[in-house]
Amino acid sequence: MKKILLVILAVIVLIFGYSQYKEYQRFHPKNANLEASKTIDVNYHNQETVFNYYAALEKANNYMQMQWSANGIDVRSPENDDEQTTLVVAEYGEKVAEVNYYQSILEQSKTLKSQGLDNDGVKFLETNGLSIDSYNKAEDKRKQKQLLLDMMPKKALFMGEKSPFVFEIQKLLVKKGYDIPLDGVYQIITSDALKSFEEKNSLFPDGKIDLMTLDLLLN
Repeated sequence: MKKILLVILAVIVLIFGYSQYKEYQRFHPKNANLEASKTIDVNYHNQETVFNYYAALEKANNYMQMQWSANGIDVRSPENDDEQTTLVVAEYGEKVAEVNYYQSILEQSKTLKSQGLDNDGVKFLETNGLSIDSYNKAEDKRKQKQLLLDMMPKKALFMGEKSPFVFEIQKLLVKKGYDIPLDGVYQIITSDALKSFEEKNSLFPDGKIDLMTLDLLLN
């Protein structure tokens, strides 16, 4: 009889111990806390956003642990729907939403960088509300403009002059619908096309290539 009682007592102790262990595991930080995403950009151009992300994460986890230890409320899977539980669950949800807000920004930055952007590119894209395709097109245009500026002769073009710069200008004019040869030679037909383009775009039609003409040709 004594042995049976001891066995029953041992079973009760084991059940109680297991129950306590489960509760411990349920709210042990390793199992209960929200974890930092592994796909965020920790080198994001605005480090305050990174700081705010980790701060929001800590606030959400501390709040979850506090509500369980102080009030016995599991904000992740509440067992009751009384007024207090409803309020703390809603507040926890707001804290998680703040975490998700910063996390989405940092994850997007990491994705954009994986597509070749740097911090300046990410910032430019965010500031101007561009898609990655729009940004790439704008960047290609910027590089093309810089290339043409580097090629632009210091003196005015003269009739019969042949150069890579003239060839590139002819390509831009052809894209605008002008039927001219692509031979890299600055002749009357190229000059007339330039004058026509300038006139259509409210520029002085002198057939000379300046920054304003170049900008419009690249648009």
